[in-house]
Amino acid sequence: MNNSLADILKGRKVLFITTKNIDYIRNVQEIGIIKENAELSYEIYSNQKSYWKRIIDVWMQLVQFNIDNIDVIYIGFAPQLFFPLFYKKFRRKFIIIDFFISVYDTLVNDRKKFKAGGFIAKFCHFIDVKTLKKADHVITDTKADTKYFAEEFESNENKFETLYMKADSSIYYPRVQNKRADLQNKFVVLYFGSILPLQGVDVVLDTVKLLKEKNEIFFQIIGPISNKYSKPVQDNVEYIDWLSQEELAGYIANADLCLAGHFNGEIDKARRTIPGKAFIYSEMERPMILGDNEANKELFKEDAKVMYVKMGNSIDLKNAIIYIQVKYQKGEE
Repeated sequence: MNNSLADILKGRKVLFITTKNIDYIRNVQEIGIIKENAELSYEIYSNQKSYWKRIIDVWMQLVQFNIDNIDVIYIGFAPQLFFPLFYKKFRRKFIIIDFFISVYDTLVNDRKKFKAGGFIAKFCHFIDVKTLKKADHVITDTKADTKYFAEEFESNENKFETLYMKADSSIYYPRVQNKRADLQNKFVVLYFGSILPLQGVDVVLDTVKLLKEKNEIFFQIIGPISNKYSKPVQDNVEYIDWLSQEELAGYIANADLCLAGHFNGEIDKARRTIPGKAFIYSEMERPMILGDNEANKELFKEDAKVMYVKMGNSIDLKNAIIYIQVKYQKGEE
């Protein structure tokens, strides 16, 4: 078994590389661990708005960066974008990667951009295999993902370490509820997300439809929902395309129940990952509903603040919301 991440970083000079926004929750978490343990650290990232421009910007910075005195290369997001382009530059360095996403799993199994068994799917699989092979230490977000990645991409499970995500407690923290005037007598149910397929927003929207006549329940759906989804238009729901993190925290604080998920019942990845919003709800001490799966149960036990529902089942989600709302009315929150 390899040493833990903190042990590996202890007293060493570390270069952290990411193509994701530097304030992305996972980047913030990992940079914090590096700064806490490393002797010295550097970061390569980009503030370009376009993801492809960020990639090119990061590549150009990396080409010019002298890594002679660096001990550890830590690639915090999409390490597949750096192999084999920079492997020669990285040779003789200890390489840590955050295998937060698999190219194959995401594009073939999750988003179904390419057909399994096809040339591009096989190429995506090849990239993941090679990336894991080149890494000395691999970070994943759940034990369920570790098991899947090690088996699917023929990698040694002993070099994997699970690092659960953490919410930014400077933004997301418990606070006094302060509902706006028109929601004072409503049971507010909140859902937010980037609306990826595995999140199961279709299940959430179907649930909203099923509760159309329940005017005492009010839904706030936050995220860029595309036209491919059938958004119910009814008196007890409102849609918000985007909020800053600070604004989002305020909405969460004022919700009586938060929907975490994942709710998709068909995509296997949804069962192996814990939704990032679950960590935020937990940090803010808000009641939430989670999808019943192995990954969520690695951390969250069903109790007064957590309830599980069958994934892919809007009726089960509807019943859970009503059950919690009734308890709330009785003062059993």
